[in-house]
Amino acid sequence: MQTIDASSGTGFIEPEPTPILSTLSNPAYLEHWAGPTTYVQIDDLHGQAIAKSTNMGSQFMAPRSDFRAGDTAFESEPTDDGGEMRVMDRLLRSNGQPIAIAHVGERLDDVRALEDRARTILIMVTLVGALLVVGASFAIASGAIDPIERLTQAMAEIGSDRLDRRILTARSDEVGKLASAFNAMLSRLEEAFARERQFISDASHELKTPLTVINANAQLLKRWGDQDVAVRRESVDAIIAESSQLADMVTGMLTLAKADTGDQLPKEPIFMNALVLEVVTHARDRAARKGLKLQAHIAPEEIIVAGDQSLLRQLVNNLVDNAIKFTEAGRIDVTLALHERDAVIEVADTGIGISVDSAERLFDRFFRSDAAHSRVIEGTGLGLAIVRSIARVHGGTVTAGPRPGGGSLFRLILPSPHASVIESQ
Repeated sequence: MQTIDASSGTGFIEPEPTPILSTLSNPAYLEHWAGPTTYVQIDDLHGQAIAKSTNMGSQFMAPRSDFRAGDTAFESEPTDDGGEMRVMDRLLRSNGQPIAIAHVGERLDDVRALEDRARTILIMVTLVGALLVVGASFAIASGAIDPIERLTQAMAEIGSDRLDRRILTARSDEVGKLASAFNAMLSRLEEAFARERQFISDASHELKTPLTVINANAQLLKRWGDQDVAVRRESVDAIIAESSQLADMVTGMLTLAKADTGDQLPKEPIFMNALVLEVVTHARDRAARKGLKLQAHIAPEEIIVAGDQSLLRQLVNNLVDNAIKFTEAGRIDVTLALHERDAVIEVADTGIGISVDSAERLFDRFFRSDAAHSRVIEGTGLGLAIVRSIARVHGGTVTAGPRPGGGSLFRLILPSPHASVIESQ
């Protein structure tokens, strides 16, 4: 049972010396627990130091006497050199009875120095990491931006006169895909510009002849028109014919320009049966003047195509007119039929025929399959080009080839979205 010692105020009864207490009071034993920054001190129950580690020198830890909350308490106290020490006070017991008080102190300035070093290292590591991240980001950004800048520079160097240039890259990422798309666009532009240059060249050549004839006959009129009636009549007739040729050529060019902007065409349901029959009926007189038999073979069901009626009429008329021009004897058959969901128009003649080599080029502007016929047979050289352009803007195709037994066969295919064809009455 503990009592209060009036002289010390510790509240503990002074125990009899024990082997344990003798061991604790031995400074050599305490050296095992001490360290460069760890101090050990043993007090008796009165708070008097009975032993301490040698590294403490003349310093003593202040006694603690309040252990009501438990056998262990923690305090902080200054050191002789102006530092700070964290002290753990421990009440030592033997057989349940208090025998001594142990003080174990650890210098906080060393811990704080270690914390400062750790903080400094952490800051340095953070800064180095940030610099590495910035450097890596810059390298990645440069690697991504540099190809784009080179691509932009290459694009800027390409003009309408250098469309044959291409961007060379072996990349397979988004930049490579962009370069490939740009190269494909350049190819399309180069092809389009080539067609336009060819068109201008051909048009200039085609326009030169009638303009020369008109100019020559105008000079004849000026010089001999008042004196020679025959010269006047022939010159006027030539001027009228060549002017008509020029007008037809300009009209054809305007039609091609209109067909090239097919997305802007207002499209409406067109009854192809009546349209084909009307074109054939109006062309019979021209065919008859050459001794040709022109027949229409119209499907019994009503075939409807979405498109522009004037352009579709001109398309069929050009095919029929082409057959009449290049057929000297025999017949021309125009057939309209429905094949699945497509309207199929065929114009077959017994004319001069088509060679395999020229079958595709027939639809080029100003192309003539035979130079001899180009001088004899009237025409602008735009009729079949107009046919292909009109077919294309209506989502269709047109082909040409030899007809079995001689002659030519032109086949036009147009989509017929109105699948619910109406039975003719």
